[in-house]
Amino acid sequence: MHIRDICKRSIVTCKRTTTALDIALLMRDSHVGHVVVVDSDNGGPVPVGIVTDRDLIVRVMAAGLQPHAVCASDLIGGALDTVLESESVYDAVWHMRRRGISRLPVVDEQGRLRGMLSKDDLTTFLARELTEASAVAPHEVRLAEATT
Repeated sequence: MHIRDICKRSIVTCKRTTTALDIALLMRDSHVGHVVVVDSDNGGPVPVGIVTDRDLIVRVMAAGLQPHAVCASDLIGGALDTVLESESVYDAVWHMRRRGISRLPVVDEQGRLRGMLSKDDLTTFLARELTEASAVAPHEVRLAEATT
């Protein structure tokens, strides 16, 4: 299965110039714990970073900074890890485990934002796969009994 088949398509975004206060309001109003920072390029939004609720707490509030004086570009780090929507779900598991991250922006071949994949999305998918796999054994038993 491809990442495009299980990722979330509804994504809250902001620009690099969005203040920490406005990001917090976006999170509150959208009921999310992260916002993807994007630039407009290639005919669509290109992800350049992620700001989490933890970033706001640790790097703004606990540091005693004024949330209206800090912008998204101050809160994002270096190169953002992304995953192609055409990659397999198992590739995403490998990326997350290797990088020690719990969410990945999903992009198309041109680097445009197409979705967000979280460890919860992967867990849900893998649980369904295991449930399907566990249903095979009883079916095999019935087939064996029918042929004897």
